[in-house]
Amino acid sequence: MRWRTVDIVVTAALGVAFGVVFWAWGLLFSAVAAPAFAPPLYILSGVWLIPAVLAPLIVRLPGAALLAETMAAAVSALLGSVWGLDTLMSGLMQGAGAELVFALALYRRWTLPITLLAAAGAGVGEWIHDMTFYFVGVPIEIQLAYGAWMLVSAVLVAGLGSWYLVKLLRPTGVLAAFPAGQDVARSTG
Repeated sequence: MRWRTVDIVVTAALGVAFGVVFWAWGLLFSAVAAPAFAPPLYILSGVWLIPAVLAPLIVRLPGAALLAETMAAAVSALLGSVWGLDTLMSGLMQGAGAELVFALALYRRWTLPITLLAAAGAGVGEWIHDMTFYFVGVPIEIQLAYGAWMLVSAVLVAGLGSWYLVKLLRPTGVLAAFPAGQDVARSTG
C-alpha cells in the first residue's frame, strides 16, 4: 500500500490527460446540454468521472481516485474550464465519492461490482456538487432526475468504461508494473 514514483507519475499523467479531455468536453457539454436544461442530457456527464475510477483500478492505492480526479479538474480549470475554479471543488467531490467506496472495500477488492459502486460514488459526488452550486432553486423532483441520469452515466461510462479499458490494456503489457497488470500474470500461471 505504498506509493512508488511510477504510481504517482501514472496517476498524475492520467489526471493531466483527462484534464484536457474535461476542458474539451466542458466546451461541448455547455454548448449542447446546458442551454437545453434537460436531465437526460446528463447521460454525457460520466466522462468527468473516469479518472476517479480508472486510476485506482490501475495503481490500487489509497488516494488514487482523489489525486487523479483533482488533477484532471485542476488542469481543466487552468485551461479555462467554462466553470472556472469551481471545477476544482467538483473534482474533489467526485474523487472523494469514488475514494469512499474503494476505502470501504479496504483497497483490497477490485471487482466489477466495487468498480461500479465507486463510479456511482463519484456520480453522487457530482450530483451533490451540482445541485448545491448550480441547481439550488430547481424543484427536488428535477434534481432527482438529474441525479438519476448522472448515476446511469457514472456507472456506464466511468464504471464499465474504466473496467473494460483496464481489461483491454492488460494483454498489451503496459500495466505489467501495476497490480492491475499482475492479476493476469497470476491467473494465467
